[in-house]
Amino acid sequence: MSNNSGNVLVALLTGAVVGAGVGILYAPDKGMKTRKKIKNSALKAKEDISASISNAKDEFTKSAEAKKMEFEEKLEDTLSNMSYKADDIIVALEKKLEDLRKKNAQLQK
Repeated sequence: MSNNSGNVLVALLTGAVVGAGVGILYAPDKGMKTRKKIKNSALKAKEDISASISNAKDEFTKSAEAKKMEFEEKLEDTLSNMSYKADDIIVALEKKLEDLRKKNAQLQK
């Protein structure tokens, strides 16, 4: 879940809680009934926020795992390519060394 969608979700939930609270406070009920409604609304909002946080955490974990796997694959590819390049360099150096040995042998004659 991106940071913007997380902010939007929090804003929507906050608006819903505030709206429910204002609606309950202006409803023509007795004090005890109003307090009970406020408590129930607060508990519902708490459950909604907890579920949203849990979902965001799950999405973040999935995203982090995917990025980790992608990184490991790229690292493995890079190491493999480096290994091939190192082999190529060794072969080129060995060829150069052999050429130098031949030139040295000719100069020794």
